[in-house]
Amino acid sequence: MAAACRKPLQNRQVRSLLLLWCVSVGGAATIRYSVAEEMESGSFVANVAKDLGLEVGKLAERGARLVAEGNKLHFRLHRKTGDLFVKEKLDREALCGKTDPCVLHFEIILSEPLQSFRVEVRVFDINDNAPVFLNKEPFLKIPESTPLGSRFPLQSAQDLDVGLNGLQNYTLSANAYFHLHTRFRSHGPKYAELVLDNPLDREEQPEVNLTITAVDGGSPPKSGTANIRVVVLDVNDHVPQFSRLVYRAQVPENSDNGSLVVVVTATDLDEGTNKQITYSLAENSEAVLQTFLVDPQTGEVLLRGPLDFETTETYDIDIQATDGGGLSAHSKVLVEVVDVNDNPPEVTVSSVSSPLPEDSPLQTVVALFSIRDRDVRVGGKITCFLRGDLPFVVKHTFRNSYSLVTDRSLDREDVSSYNITLVAMDTGPPSLSTETVIEVLISDINDNPPVFQEDSYILTVRENNSPAVFIGKVHAEDLDVGENAQVTYSLLPPKSGDLSVFAYISINSDNGKLYALRTMDYEAIQDFQFVVKATDGGFLSLSSQVTVRVVVLDDNDNRPMILYPLQNGSLPCNDLVPRSAEAGYLVTKVVAVDGDSGQNSWLSYHLLKATDLGLFSVQRQNGEIRTLRQISERDPMMQKLIILVQDHGQPALSTTASLNILLVDGFSEPYLQFQDPSKHSRKVNPTTKYLVISLAVLSFLFLFSVTVIFIIHVYQKIKHRDKITIQEHFYDDCNFPNNLVQGRGNGSLPQPCPYDMCSATGTGNSEFRFLKRFMPNFPFPHATGEVKTEDDSSLPPNSNRNQSRGSKGHARIDDDYM
Repeated sequence: MAAACRKPLQNRQVRSLLLLWCVSVGGAATIRYSVAEEMESGSFVANVAKDLGLEVGKLAERGARLVAEGNKLHFRLHRKTGDLFVKEKLDREALCGKTDPCVLHFEIILSEPLQSFRVEVRVFDINDNAPVFLNKEPFLKIPESTPLGSRFPLQSAQDLDVGLNGLQNYTLSANAYFHLHTRFRSHGPKYAELVLDNPLDREEQPEVNLTITAVDGGSPPKSGTANIRVVVLDVNDHVPQFSRLVYRAQVPENSDNGSLVVVVTATDLDEGTNKQITYSLAENSEAVLQTFLVDPQTGEVLLRGPLDFETTETYDIDIQATDGGGLSAHSKVLVEVVDVNDNPPEVTVSSVSSPLPEDSPLQTVVALFSIRDRDVRVGGKITCFLRGDLPFVVKHTFRNSYSLVTDRSLDREDVSSYNITLVAMDTGPPSLSTETVIEVLISDINDNPPVFQEDSYILTVRENNSPAVFIGKVHAEDLDVGENAQVTYSLLPPKSGDLSVFAYISINSDNGKLYALRTMDYEAIQDFQFVVKATDGGFLSLSSQVTVRVVVLDDNDNRPMILYPLQNGSLPCNDLVPRSAEAGYLVTKVVAVDGDSGQNSWLSYHLLKATDLGLFSVQRQNGEIRTLRQISERDPMMQKLIILVQDHGQPALSTTASLNILLVDGFSEPYLQFQDPSKHSRKVNPTTKYLVISLAVLSFLFLFSVTVIFIIHVYQKIKHRDKITIQEHFYDDCNFPNNLVQGRGNGSLPQPCPYDMCSATGTGNSEFRFLKRFMPNFPFPHATGEVKTEDDSSLPPNSNRNQSRGSKGHARIDDDYM
C-alpha cells in the first residue's frame, strides 16, 4: 500500500522538475528557478528577460552578465534572447552533498544604468546513485548462548541521493535465525539491526552467511548489497553493558587534534578473558572515522581531525565494547560541534565602474559587492566601512549586498586614482575582518586651461639676422591629460588691426617656438610686441594668452656719417685760420653721426694724414681741430687734413673726412675763392659759373656799401679821438666775434653769432650744405688783410694787427666752388 502511494508521488516529482518553481522580484529582488541534476550542458532553464520584464535585446544593450556568489558559475545567459542555459552537467551530490535543498546563487549584473538581480536555482535530486556498503563483507561473532531477541547493528549503507531518492529500506536474505529491523538515527542514514529469532547452535551450524540489501526510493529503485558472515562463538553468557545508552558531548570547532571528547565505560559480569573489554568504533560513516578515534583500553573518544561547524554540526558515533569472549555491546555518542567565530567575512566584488569621470555627480555608483559570513550564529552583525579619508561611502542596498558611491566631488588633477580599502568586520568574539582593495581610476575632463610659465616674455633678436631664425619659445602647461592637455599655439592679430606683425614673426603651433621671418633692422624698428594664444585640444577647448615683446639688438652695421665738413661737393671745404692764431686755436670741428646705438655709436676722431702733422691736432672725443703751435710764416698757406672717424663696435667701422685749411693774414674774399690746386683743372659747370658771377657782383656791391659807411664812420670818430681801434668801427648788433678784434688766439667762439644758410648750387632740391657765419668782408688794400692807420707805427707790436686779423669767422663757400 505504501509503495503504491509513493509511486504516483514520484511520478509527479519527475514531471515538475523542469517547471519554474518560483519567481519573486519583491523587496529583495530575488529570482528563483529550479532544475533537475544531471541536465545536459545547454539545457534550457528559463527566460530571464521575460521574468525581469525586459524587452528582447535589452539584456545585450545593457551589457548583462552573470556573477557567481562564492561558487563556480554553472549557468550561461544568452543576452540577445534572455534565455538561461545550463553551462555544464550539474551533479547535485558534488555541489551540495547531503544538504537539502541544494540552492545555487548568482547575480545578474546590468550596466548602463548599473543594476543587479539575485538569482537562486534549486537543483532537484534524481536517483542517480545506488546505496553502497562501505564494507562489502561485514563480520559478526555471536555466542551460541545469545538470548533470543538480541539485536546486532549492521553497517549503514551510504546513498548520496537525498529525500525519496535516498536510502529507504533494508532487506535480508531468507534464513532460519535472524530477521532484519530497520532503525532511524536522529542525524544520519537509516541502519539495520539483526534480530535473533532462534537460538544458535555452534555444533549444528558454526557459521551463518546472510545477504543484506539496501534499497532507495527512486523510480526505478536502486539497491546495494553486502554479505554478512556470522560466526557462532562458544558460550559466553554475559554481554558487556555500557553505563549509558547514549553519551552526549559538545566540542568547539576550533579544538585541537587529540582533544578529549567523551569517555565511555562498559562492564562485563564474566570472569577472566571474557571480562576484558576492548572499545572500538563500530560501523560508522567515513566522516566519523576520519574525525574521531577511541582508545581501546580506556574508552576515551578523542578528536582525530579538524571540526568545521559550517560543514557538519553534529556527529552520531557508534561505540562498540567487546569482551574477551567475543561478546559485544553498542552505545551511541552524540557530538555537537560548537560554532566559534573562525571565519572572517567574505567580500565578493561583482562590478566596478573604472575609469570614473572626474565630473561624476554625487551618489554615483562606483562598485557593487556582497558580504557573507559563514559564522552565522556567532559572527553577529557585520559592519562595512572604508579605510582612510576618501570621497566615497558604502551604501547598503538589500540583505548582504552593498554599493560604493561617491560622496564628494572628484578632481583628477589632485588624485588620478584611488586604491579603496574596503573593510568588512564582524562583532566576534573575537572580531574578525577582511580587507578588499578596489582600484578606481579617475578619467580626465577638460577643466583646466593652458597656463604659461611666465606672465610675459621678452625675447631678443640681433639685427641683420637670417630669415627664419629661431629667437625663443613660449610654453604653456595644461594640468589635464591626453587630448585635453595637447596645447596648440597661435598668434593673435593686434587690436588695432595692423597685421604687419605676421610679416615679422612666425610660431610653431605644436611647440611654441618663435621664428623671425625677415631680417631685422635696428635703425628701422627697435622692438615690437604681439600676443600668443595657447589652446588645448579638449572637446570644449580652453585657452589663455600671453604678451611677447621682441627687442632688436643693434649690430655695428653703419659706418659713421660725416655731417660737417660736407664730403659730397666738387671741392673739399676750406677753413680759414689767421696766421696770428696761437696754440690751441679752434680751427673747426668735424661733426659725424652713427646710425647704430650704444657702444656701436660711440665715435672717436683721429688725425690720419696732414700736410704738417705737428701743426694741428684733433680732439678724440668731440672732433675739434685745434692748432698745436703758433703758425709761422714758413708754414704753407694750404694745409690739407684727413680725419679718421671710427666707432667702437666689434668690429669697428670708420670713415674719413678731408678738409683744406687756409692760413691767411685776413678774411678777405680772395682767400675764400681759393681752390684746391689738385682740383683746379676740373671743368666748371656753366650754371656754377653764372652763380659765381652773380655772387661776385652782389659781394662787390655789398663791400662797396660797407666801405663807404665805414669811411664815414671813421671820419666822424677821428674828430673826437686821436686814436681808435678797428673794433669801434663795427656795428654792435652784428655780434662780431671778440677774438677777431681782441686777438685772443685761443680759437674759442664763446659768444653767439648769426649764421647764413648756404645751399649747393646746381641742385634741384636745395640740399642743405653748411652754415655760414654772417660777417662783413671788407676790401683790404694789402694782400695780408691788415688795416693800416696813421697811428699804425705808434701801436704796440702785434696789437692792431691781431685786432684786425681776428679769429676764424667760419665763412664757407658752396661745394661747387671747392
